[in-house]
Amino acid sequence: MSRSLREVVFVDGVRTPFGKAGPKGMYAETRADDLVVRVIRELLRRNPALPADRVDEVAIAATTQVGDQGLTIGRTAALLAGLPKSVPGYAIDRMCAGAVTAVTTTASGIAFGAYDVAIAGGVEHMGRHPMGEGADPNPRFFSEKIVDGSALVMGSTAENLHDRFPHLIRERADAFALASQQKYAEAVANGQIGPELVTVSTRSAEQGWGLATVDEPPRPQTTLKGLATLKTPFRPHGHVTAGNAAGLNDGATGCLLAAEDVARELGLDIGMRLVGYGFAGVEPEVMGIGPVPSTEKALARTGLSIGDIGLFELNEAFAVQVLAFLDHFGIADDDERVNPWGGAIAVGHPLASSGVRLMTQLSRQFAERPDVRYGLTAMCVGLGMGATVIWENPNWEGDE
Repeated sequence: MSRSLREVVFVDGVRTPFGKAGPKGMYAETRADDLVVRVIRELLRRNPALPADRVDEVAIAATTQVGDQGLTIGRTAALLAGLPKSVPGYAIDRMCAGAVTAVTTTASGIAFGAYDVAIAGGVEHMGRHPMGEGADPNPRFFSEKIVDGSALVMGSTAENLHDRFPHLIRERADAFALASQQKYAEAVANGQIGPELVTVSTRSAEQGWGLATVDEPPRPQTTLKGLATLKTPFRPHGHVTAGNAAGLNDGATGCLLAAEDVARELGLDIGMRLVGYGFAGVEPEVMGIGPVPSTEKALARTGLSIGDIGLFELNEAFAVQVLAFLDHFGIADDDERVNPWGGAIAVGHPLASSGVRLMTQLSRQFAERPDVRYGLTAMCVGLGMGATVIWENPNWEGDE
């Protein structure tokens, strides 16, 4: 029996506003699963041409799958969102690349013919569930020196990356961080960031009900002088600060994926077309370098080169991690193709959800840029991995 693979398209993506984790954050008393429910409902509301019973799968990622992020959250969120009980769902985890893996896994199923339409996304409520909550690392990791002791502390892995690449000095990381804040603020002012947000009702026992409409983490007042005064919590006289790294955040994302022929049959928009993807492992203690080999793998398997990529959405877990990627591929820190609307240093990084934020922004950028054919989303992943997905712009106006 011969089979042919189908083209897979990214139809639409939405996200909640991202919040600051902790008791003062806007989602402090809001459930994580309710954030996902809001995202799923909004995807269906924005795409009325899609009958709910045509959704074949719901894959939702969370890094810390306990409490209101547990209980097979893809299935429970689908039920809570009002999808037909015939629509299955599951939970997925690849730490920071959870939502990326939800996309690549369901997209592969679509390409193979197992699904026509899927919802993929992620959620992380780091205020309720700090990274590693309830984890019990095997003592062999350290007794047998399988990993360095710093491997489980993400900020320490970023300091290790500064050690490995000493030319990536703190001043350069701070300058990149400032640019992220500035580009994010400009994108909001221009209306480029905002349309993809879904408002969320929030509750507070003291203050009553509220409405989350904008991202909470950005610091538009950031200056280089201010960044230079920040402490380095992971190492005395280190490089990584609260200003040149993403914060601890809460939020959820989701997207609609479909076979291209099905999207056209239903009259759904086509935001971008999947070209290929790659995942790679690296030494856990320098996990920030992960997107380099994952990108090399994705490029090799799609027959593309780094010069073919016209837009990059790179997750800014730490400034040093993005700078290491840019240096490897010979890209300038201020290259206009890279994170044109700012990144996680400004908007936040709710772990497993962030991959779909990158994809949603790239899709919206494609709509503005018919001169760009290919774009790339990439991120580093805890425990020493990288994730890269390459997309094609359906609005491209060039020649084959």
